[in-house]
Amino acid sequence: MFLAFQTLAFAAGSSFNHHDVNPLIRVIPPALVRFFAGPYVAGDSLSAAMQAAVDVWRQRGVHATLDLLAEDIHSEDAVQRNLDTYLAMVDAVHADDRFGSDAAKPTLSLKPSSYTTDPLDRGGAAETSRAALFQIADRAKEKGVGLTIDMEGRDWTDFTLDVLSDLHRAGYTDVGAVLQTRLNRTEHDLDRLPPGCRVRLVIGIYGEPSTVATTDKRQMKERLLTYSRTLLQRGHYVELGTHDERFVRRFVEEVVPAAGVGLEAFELQMLYGVPRNKLLGEMVGGGIKGRLYIPFALSWPMAVAYLRRRLDEYPTMMFLVLKNLLLRR
Repeated sequence: MFLAFQTLAFAAGSSFNHHDVNPLIRVIPPALVRFFAGPYVAGDSLSAAMQAAVDVWRQRGVHATLDLLAEDIHSEDAVQRNLDTYLAMVDAVHADDRFGSDAAKPTLSLKPSSYTTDPLDRGGAAETSRAALFQIADRAKEKGVGLTIDMEGRDWTDFTLDVLSDLHRAGYTDVGAVLQTRLNRTEHDLDRLPPGCRVRLVIGIYGEPSTVATTDKRQMKERLLTYSRTLLQRGHYVELGTHDERFVRRFVEEVVPAAGVGLEAFELQMLYGVPRNKLLGEMVGGGIKGRLYIPFALSWPMAVAYLRRRLDEYPTMMFLVLKNLLLRR
């Protein structure tokens, strides 16, 4: 196991161009990737994800948002599979009576890149993504299921915000957005949001050049506080997504009172399996709404492929995984 840790750490720490593939990450055995993924991925089926959502609600009073790991699409069959899966997710959430009330049921998060073989970050037009998002939003509205459009790399930002605005104008007002504070443009993108929409505010995981984003983690997190106050004051429902305990507490103790809002105006979000979601339990015990972001795949090979891509995009993730494993002991 020590040798395996060395291999993973070396692979994660190697320096590669953004457009290159890190060959060391590619040779990590799937079983080892799955070992590390275990705490962070709910399973290889929709039923496993729903059970995870039920468990966190019943055991801890924490809500969930479900996300299908389905990116880097190369076939129309995969596009259709992802669309069909999300429609099935909406139906499953609507029909599940284990949560006790509609308000306790999960929301769904999705990525526009899951519905096209011609993605914007590879110079494409993503023509099928818009139609898929409208189809899922229509089913979600019919069934009373909350939906959030995740934010991907900078090539997708304008597309995502435009579709979000079009959805709200068409009456799909329960569709939420995600903004990343690392991007310098986000301060101005606050003005593009539909009035009162839900906003998940995160620093973002996508590596971006210094010409368009800050590379200073402290600044990214300070922006969480600055932008969240602006959003609250404008009447948006804020979903703060961070595991940094200092900034969670500063948001609750400084930003919320300064914005003059109550507990009904926001929630705290963290990732499934990360040890610091114990802090989420503490906050929930104090009357604050909490939610875990729960990813799942349709097969473990798909989950492993997702995790390899994340290591390519964010090499230091492996060090965080190792740290979290040690904290779990």
